[in-house]
Amino acid sequence: MYETFYGFSEKPFTLLPDASFLYMGKGHSIAYSMLEYGLLNQAGFSVITGEVGSGKTTLIRHLLEHLSEDVTVGLVSNTHREMGELLQWVLYAFGQDYRETNRVTLFDTFTRFLIEEYAQNHRTVLIIDEAQNLHPQVLEELRMLSNVNADKNQVLQLILVGQPQLLSLLKRPELLQFRQRIAVDYHLNALDESDVLRYIEHRTRHAGVERLLFTEEAARLIYRASSGIPRIVNLICDTALVYGFADNKQLIDKELLQSVLLDKNRTGLTDYPIE
Repeated sequence: MYETFYGFSEKPFTLLPDASFLYMGKGHSIAYSMLEYGLLNQAGFSVITGEVGSGKTTLIRHLLEHLSEDVTVGLVSNTHREMGELLQWVLYAFGQDYRETNRVTLFDTFTRFLIEEYAQNHRTVLIIDEAQNLHPQVLEELRMLSNVNADKNQVLQLILVGQPQLLSLLKRPELLQFRQRIAVDYHLNALDESDVLRYIEHRTRHAGVERLLFTEEAARLIYRASSGIPRIVNLICDTALVYGFADNKQLIDKELLQSVLLDKNRTGLTDYPIE
């Protein structure tokens, strides 16, 4: 809609996770470094948490795109509290036959898969997104799965990604043994004000526009309205560009942003500050 008017090659503020648009601010850089450290140093469990919309899934997508060929990855992203047989989901994530219902047979299938990967000098990594939805019993089953590791080598590494509730879940007394196996953990905070300004510029440049599109005053208002959550920044910026296109404005200023936020607040679904 507005892409041609502003000269974009693609939409700069889509709400879908897109690793190519990842902005490596301080928090995301540290989180990514922690993930790399965990993988390279054979950490049994790594845990990354962050608020809704903070960019966790985008960070994982970026990690997946930069893994070496000797890493075999399984991704479980549609988690819920009652997942049924965990091993079936894990086997499905690795592209293995998951239709068996006998738990012993499922475990044998998974163990054989891990041994085959290890024999080929492949590291096997299981990533579970939205892990805050898991039942404590499922987390305990994950810990038991990690018992396949033997000697000095980690045959299976696990990365859990989730909202802050995951931290509360992991603090439960019955998950003490699980916590003791977490070698890497990091909480991804929201962007600060200066990062939001750079984030907006980063995404517009990546979408093909080098010139300034948002005034500094507008960007600061976006920071206050979004509290530094990237997904909310994207939502506000995308709407602002629609308003700018409708008003034939090449520069998004504070006054236009105030109109956007005021209109959104009228629905009662948001309560953005407009000053």
